Amino acid sequence: MLLILAVAPLLAAAIPTYSSEVAAILNQRCVECHRTGEAAPMAFTSYAEVRPWAKSIREAVIRKSMPPWFAVGNPVEYRHDRRLAQKEIDTLAAWANAGAPEGDLAKAPKPPEFAAGWNIGKPDVVFDLGKDYDIPADGVVAYQYFMVPTNFTEDRWIEAAEVRPQNRTATHHINVFLIEPGRAKNDRPFLLGWAPGVQPMQLDPGTASLIKKGTVLMFQAHYTPNGKGLKDRSFIGMRFAKQPPKLRSITENATNSTFKIPANAANHEVRSSWEAKQDVELFAMMPHMHLRGKDFQFHIQYPDGRKELLLDVPGYDFNWQLGYELKKPLMLPKGTRIECIAHFDNSKNNRFNPDSEKEIGWGDQTFEEMMMGFFLYKVPVDAQLTISQGPH
Repeated sequence: MLLILAVAPLLAAAIPTYSSEVAAILNQRCVECHRTGEAAPMAFTSYAEVRPWAKSIREAVIRKSMPPWFAVGNPVEYRHDRRLAQKEIDTLAAWANAGAPEGDLAKAPKPPEFAAGWNIGKPDVVFDLGKDYDIPADGVVAYQYFMVPTNFTEDRWIEAAEVRPQNRTATHHINVFLIEPGRAKNDRPFLLGWAPGVQPMQLDPGTASLIKKGTVLMFQAHYTPNGKGLKDRSFIGMRFAKQPPKLRSITENATNSTFKIPANAANHEVRSSWEAKQDVELFAMMPHMHLRGKDFQFHIQYPDGRKELLLDVPGYDFNWQLGYELKKPLMLPKGTRIECIAHFDNSKNNRFNPDSEKEIGWGDQTFEEMMMGFFLYKVPVDAQLTISQGPH
């Protein structure tokens, strides 16, 4: 009996509680999305909010479906890697199995603070669509374009930016392009976009994205009706660089828009590539496909013939448009090629497939397809560039 009494306190101490261990994991890994006003459908910022979801949390982390992260087996390390350590998974599972005890809530760590409505902190300037748009309750909505003058009277360097849709449930994506004075009509640099899972742009100190004076923002909005008539007035917030930057951030893509996916094809391959016209410092990548997207890889081929697999996403998920930022940027000498390889499942075995009996090509709508490998790189601010990116 004495032995049992002595061991019992040790067993009790081994059971994790919300206050002692779980809150810290959720704060670090989950509340970025799981808080009021963000993408997740429930908040995890207090014990009262988390407790009803304990079993669901256990199942999601054991399956590794949450937090969402689809890159595997890569030879490089990524910032903001959402994957939980096995110890964190075991802790959350043990907590749920024990009945989700709260512990001493007075000792629970507080969730991180966010500027109301923003992940980038308080913006220096905010632009919206310029008018309300009526999203119909049903039907297919063509891309909508909204031209919004910045009225910048001088060039502005942007260190952070965030696009926020007003109605997430009826918005497939929003992209923001730059219409610069004197630039060709079809030559519109890409600034930033939003889709489920896309992170805001937050650049390292000394790096910024350029918006030239007189630039007009072109919002490209893709709406997907959800059965309710809604009004939308989405917006973008920007923070200006505090000091003149040394490096300029550029977003480009390797795109194939001429592919044809045969009907009932279960593993159709599509490739695209891009070649560096000067030395660049690659620091982030994001694959983009639609409902038939199966897997996506980014490869690097150097001028000397060496090849390197840089990003491998074997289980692409259209519902999560994730970007992957390198922990250590990669220097690519002039002549280096970024090669993207994607596979599409247009068969009946793909439960998301709208119609396996049709040949599918490039198209704006989700029942059509895209194949785009977005990436970001840095160059010195005085570098002479030829950047040609129209809206897609």
